[in-house]
Amino acid sequence: MKRWIQRARPAGDALQSLVDGLAEELGRSVVLDDPLVRMICTSRHFGDEDRVRVRTLLQGVADDETIRYVLSQGVAQWTRPGYLNGRDDLGLQPRYCVPILERGHVLGILMVVAKEGDLAAVDTGAIDRTARAVATEMYAERLASDAVEERTGNLVTRLVGADSAVRCEARRRLLDDGLLPDGPHVVVTNAAVSGVRGPSGQVEVALRGALEPHRQTRTAHGLAAIGPDRAVLVQVFDREPADEDLELQSRGIVRSLETFLDQGTTTVVGVGGRRTELADAWISHDQARVAVRAARRLPRLGGIGDWESLGEYAVLLQLPDDALNDSLVPKPLRRLLDGGPHARLEETLRCFLENAGSVPRTAEALEVHRTSLYYRLRQIQEITGLDLDDGAHRLVLHLGLRAWDLLRDPAGRPA
Repeated sequence: MKRWIQRARPAGDALQSLVDGLAEELGRSVVLDDPLVRMICTSRHFGDEDRVRVRTLLQGVADDETIRYVLSQGVAQWTRPGYLNGRDDLGLQPRYCVPILERGHVLGILMVVAKEGDLAAVDTGAIDRTARAVATEMYAERLASDAVEERTGNLVTRLVGADSAVRCEARRRLLDDGLLPDGPHVVVTNAAVSGVRGPSGQVEVALRGALEPHRQTRTAHGLAAIGPDRAVLVQVFDREPADEDLELQSRGIVRSLETFLDQGTTTVVGVGGRRTELADAWISHDQARVAVRAARRLPRLGGIGDWESLGEYAVLLQLPDDALNDSLVPKPLRRLLDGGPHARLEETLRCFLENAGSVPRTAEALEVHRTSLYYRLRQIQEITGLDLDDGAHRLVLHLGLRAWDLLRDPAGRPA
């Protein structure tokens, strides 16, 4: 299945021929990038190569810092050609950049190395002619690819939707068309972006680019549905993915989106539970949505939530937003949390509850003498009025602390 954002193309491709022809005419290095500054095709060197160009050719993609710099200059939103200033610290020489535009679509960026920062009119004329030809080629491919992406995206959306009949039909079509296998290991990942200040459509392009490497891997077959500010990735793995592998994949998605988008953007990723059949992808999807909420509300997760490790947070996070409020924090616990400088007692209570009420393990974890621990526990009981030997009371306190965590903003203050 062909995608409109790709890596380097075969040398015989029409785009490659256009780029090579322009480079020979100018006697300069030329590269065609996609809107995320990832190389589509490039010419040979003409003695004007810089460190960025060499690294990109060796790696197949520019490094994150270079991509961030180019995008920060707004090149992907330019409506007319212009010069991109060089950066000595990056090893980047100036480039003459032409946005490849066709009927309102930003298809790519044509870049010509321009050490002196000034091209003759005859050169810019040749670049402009080539850019128009490139736009025609890329637009035809874009239309064909968009039709495929729209169809597969709709199937993914239906597969994880609320209507069971629609889900069954989507699954049947995915299997019949050979787009996804039926198992044995199905995982749904959700990515959500907020706080974007750039032009409309920028997030969709970034989401598409961030998920592209994970659609087809050595161990998984995947399809994605891309929306204006969020995306759903359904993957079917040949073998059960390790938690560490899914975390690494999620961090890669976050890192890519942070590279492609403005610094003020917030990106979170949620990973659903592992299922064994494509028919259960909707369950993993619902769990991934809960994991996204966890990633938003719990700064310690670093923007990545995994259903399998949420524990009791998963129960609380299935409440609607209007129900997830201060009323979930029991009054006895509130007396402890609001009662002044009790940070040490809060830490002690958390450790005691997470160690199943074991005094020896709690004392060891806190590195305090048991006598000191007993003193703190008596203080907690006096302030809360609850009996820490009572399992029901401990449950109230434990869930209350989890609710308190979810009601805090990233600075640690109650939301």
